[in-house]
Amino acid sequence: MTTSLLMPIRIPELGPSLGKIVVGTGHNVVGLDLSPIRLRLATRVFDCVGEARRLAGEDERQSAIEAIGRTSWLGAWEEAVNSVTDLVVDRANARIGAAADAVRMPARRRKNLVVTPRERRTLHARLGSTAASMVKSLDDVEAWSAKAVVGKSGDGMRAWREAIRMAARRQEDAWLALEEAVVVEAAKWDGVVRDVMAWEKPMWPVVVTGLLATAGAVWLGLVFGGYVDSPPWFTAAWSAVVGR
Repeated sequence: MTTSLLMPIRIPELGPSLGKIVVGTGHNVVGLDLSPIRLRLATRVFDCVGEARRLAGEDERQSAIEAIGRTSWLGAWEEAVNSVTDLVVDRANARIGAAADAVRMPARRRKNLVVTPRERRTLHARLGSTAASMVKSLDDVEAWSAKAVVGKSGDGMRAWREAIRMAARRQEDAWLALEEAVVVEAAKWDGVVRDVMAWEKPMWPVVVTGLLATAGAVWLGLVFGGYVDSPPWFTAAWSAVVGR
C-alpha cells in the first residue's frame, strides 16, 4: 500500500473545544491566580497540535498521531495539577505561618501544622482525579488512533478527529472541576488556620511557677520568723552568704 492511497491526516482545531481553558473562567479562586497555569496547559496542547501537523506534513503518520495522543494529553494535565497543588500547599503553609506568628505559637508546635509531603501527595491525587472523564475519553482516542494510522476509512479518520475534540472538551470540564476542587481543599486548610488563631498559650506553667514562688516566700517567712526550724542545709547556705 502506498502513502498516496491513505486518507490524509487532518489535525482538528482545538481552540473552540478547549473553551474556558483558552479564554479563562473569570473566577478568583480563593485568592490564587491560576491563569498562568491554565494558559500553560492550553499552550502545551497547542504545541502538540502544531507538532502533529508538522509531522503529518512530512508524511510521518504514526508520529503525527502519537504527538496528539494519550501521553501528550496526560503529560500536559499532570504538569498543570502539579503546579496547582504547589499553589494550594504554599497558600496553606503561608496562612498557617501567619496565624502562628499572630498568636506567638512556639516553633516546636507550629512545625506539626504545615502540609507534610504525604498530605501533599494525597492533595495532588484528589486534584488530579477531576480529570476522570478526560482519561476515559482518551481511551477512545487510543482506540481510533490505530485506524487513523492505517488510514483506509474516512469514517475512521472522522471518528479519530472527533475523539480528539472530545478529549479537549473533557479537559475543559476537568479544569472547571479542578477550580472547584481547589476551593474545597483550601477551605480544609482554612479550618486549620482558624484553629491556630484560636490557640492560646497554656497558663499552667505560669500558675505552677507562681504557686512555687509563693510557697517558697511563705516558707522563708516562717523560717526567719522562727515559726519553722531551719533545716541544716539552709542554715549552712545562709551562713555562707552572710559570712561573705
